[in-house]
Formats: sequence, C-alpha cells, structure tokens
Amino acid sequence: MLIVDTALQKRQREGRPIRVGLVGAGFMARGVARQICCYVPGMELVAIANRTPEKARAIYAEAGVVDVTEVASVSQLEACLAQGRPAITDDALLLSRAVGIDAIIEVTGAVEHGAHVVLEAIRHAKHVVLLNAELDGTVGPILKVYADQAGVVYTVSDGDQPGVTLNLARFVKGLGITPVLCGNIKGLHDPYRNPTTQEGFARQWGQNPSMVTSFADGSKISFEQAVTANALGMRVARRGMLGPTVAPGTPITKAAEWYPQELLLSGGPGIVDYVVGAEPGPGVFVLGTIDDAVQQHYLKLYKLGPGPLYCFYTPYHLCHFETPTTVARAVLFQDAALAPAGPMCVEVVTAAKIALHAGQVLDGIGHYHTYGLAENADVARHENLLPLGVAEGCMLRHDVPPDQVLTYDDVLLPEGRLIDQLRREQARYFGSTPVPKDQSVSESVV
Repeated sequence: MLIVDTALQKRQREGRPIRVGLVGAGFMARGVARQICCYVPGMELVAIANRTPEKARAIYAEAGVVDVTEVASVSQLEACLAQGRPAITDDALLLSRAVGIDAIIEVTGAVEHGAHVVLEAIRHAKHVVLLNAELDGTVGPILKVYADQAGVVYTVSDGDQPGVTLNLARFVKGLGITPVLCGNIKGLHDPYRNPTTQEGFARQWGQNPSMVTSFADGSKISFEQAVTANALGMRVARRGMLGPTVAPGTPITKAAEWYPQELLLSGGPGIVDYVVGAEPGPGVFVLGTIDDAVQQHYLKLYKLGPGPLYCFYTPYHLCHFETPTTVARAVLFQDAALAPAGPMCVEVVTAAKIALHAGQVLDGIGHYHTYGLAENADVARHENLLPLGVAEGCMLRHDVPPDQVLTYDDVLLPEGRLIDQLRREQARYFGSTPVPKDQSVSESVV
C-alpha cells in the first residue's frame, strides 16, 4: 500500500488531516495512539474514549499530547474538534456520534460494547476500523451489510494477522495463483491456560492476562482464522482446525508437507488453519496452486519449489504500526483491508475449559471457563452450537464436562443484549448462522 503514504502527505500539505477517534485505552490502543500522534502525517487522533478517562489521558501524554479536555456530551466534543483540542471521555458513543470524526478505531476486544460503538458509528456515517476480531467473528457479516447500506467502510485492521493474511492472499491472487490454505504461525497452543497461568507473561509485556490467555488457549486464533475464512469464503478441515505441531525452528516453506494435499487440491473453497512451532513466527502464510506449466517453471526458477503447492509468507505482523494504513485505505480509497464477503463460513464455538456446573454464569473470552474452536458455520447451525462471542454472561442450565462444546440449549441468555439481536438479524438476513431456537428474529437494530 505504498500509495497511502503519498496520499497522507498530500492531506498534510492541504491542512486536511484525517480525524480519528479511538475507542479503548489498553495495550494495543496505547500503540495506536503513539503511532498516529508521532509518526503519521495527514492524520490526527482527535479523541479517545475509555471507561477510565485517565487511562486515555495517560496514553495521550505518552504520545506527547498533554493539552486534552475531558468531555461529557456530543456538543462538548464537537466544540473541541472545532477548536483543534484533543478530547477524552468515558462515553465511547460520543465519538460515534460527533460531527467531525472521519473514522473510529475500535480496539477493546469486547463484543457487546464493541457492537454498540460500531453500530452507532455506522449510523453516523463513520468508517470503522477494528482491532477486535472477536466482534467481527461473531456479527461481522451483518455489520458489513449495515456499513454498505450507509456507504461507509467496515474493516479489520492491517497489521493484525487476519489483515496481514488478506493482504498476502490478495497478492497471491494477483499473481494468478489460487490460495487454497491461509495459515497462521503460533508458538503455543494449550486450551487449558487461564489468566493465572499467563499472569507472569502478561506482566512482563504490560498486557492484560485475559487477552494473553485468549492467544494461548486458542480462542484468539480461532477468531482470527474465522475472520479470514469469512472474508475469503473458506472453511476449516475439522472442528478446531488441523493445527500441526512441528519442531521449533522448522521453516514455514515446508508447510505443504503438513496438510493433506488431496484436500487442498480438490478444487474446493480452501481452508484456514495454523501451525505451532514453525519459523518465522508470529507470521502468516498462504499455500497456493496454479495449473499452468509455464508459470510453474518460472516459480521453480524463483525458488518456490516444484509445486503443486507453493508457499508464500509474511514473516511478521506489526499490529498497531499498520492500523493508520487501514484508516487511510478506508477514508481515502474506500478500500477494506478485510471484511466478510457474505454469510458466515466459519464460526467460533464454545468449549468448556473445566467442569462447569448448573447455575454458573460463564466468564469472558480468555478467562477460566471456556475456550473457542473454529467450526464450519453449517455444522454450527445444524448442531445449534453456542458462539463464543455470545457466551459471556450466559447461565448454564446443567452441568457440562470439560471439553464439551456448548449449545444454545445448554444456556440461558442474558436479556436485552445487542449482540443477540444482531445474531438473530444476521440469521434472518443470510439464513446461515445459528440462532436460539426459543427466540424469534428481531426487527432491524439499525
């Protein structure tokens, strides 16, 4: 996306910077704020929302911005925008509603809260950039429908592994090569990790223990690969993906040896998957194929091997460093780094991490009760499986043993949640996602 830098420089020269609102003030938001404030011409971070405004103030200060104003209404925020004064607030919906903000970056990882912020931003004709695969992997298709109707871009961020994968897949397609596997490189996968086991690592890097746990227990990679599958129309080979483990340091260029070639060369839609232990990590890779003997000859000359599967990879993902690129792609070129292409192809379903008991209220993603598994959406619908993105706050109707996958019949949903309304709306619109059997489809929430 080298065209983005010159476009941003032009906006800077013209005195028309892209104005961005940031929702969240955690580890990743801290990096996004610093990147925009210190290193991106033609873009301004005009407001940060967080339930603890002092955290928003702190990450502004770390980025060298100290003259900020706390606001409590849309009118106060719009006054700050008109005067060029950065603002902080504990009400994220103010950013979604205020005139003068071009794009919202949602970086909380919270599904219910994120849904409210994104819908309100779409209502007010703002582009939306997500560092929240959990939200997109739960209701991304219907949010994309609403964004399209409003004429705004809804996209997952560059830098996050799904965004890096989509950029790589688009590159591979541009070569005339068909991607048949989109993969993620992991260093650890243990579904029984929890915030207690991951506390030390989280403290070392200044991260949230539950977020770190979601990476370790497989929930995050399940969402990331589901998001990728839903953008490319792919599937998983089996529940939980294949996930081979290789000797540490094994080069990713050997990836064609780790997956069933008959599946990848069958002419199907392709699959998403991951590998544990390969290098370079944490990067992404794409296996592709081309039925052209002349091009195969050239690929062999260029050291990609004899085929029929060719491995392309990106050796890193730089998360917040690349998020401003996504904002620019959306605002200046109406181009999404990644968005659902239609209905759900892959869901993330809920499995019990420990023995759970009747009456227990399920905790959140990356906590103690559950972990996520990627499953094909048609299977999830047929078996009425409970999406991990709606599991938090649900009450169990009966005991559940470890590793059992939960269904909607196993739980009572909390009342009045937007995420459940969106799931029903998504089911009605696409006819392809699981929905509680005892609840009727709601009217549009937008």
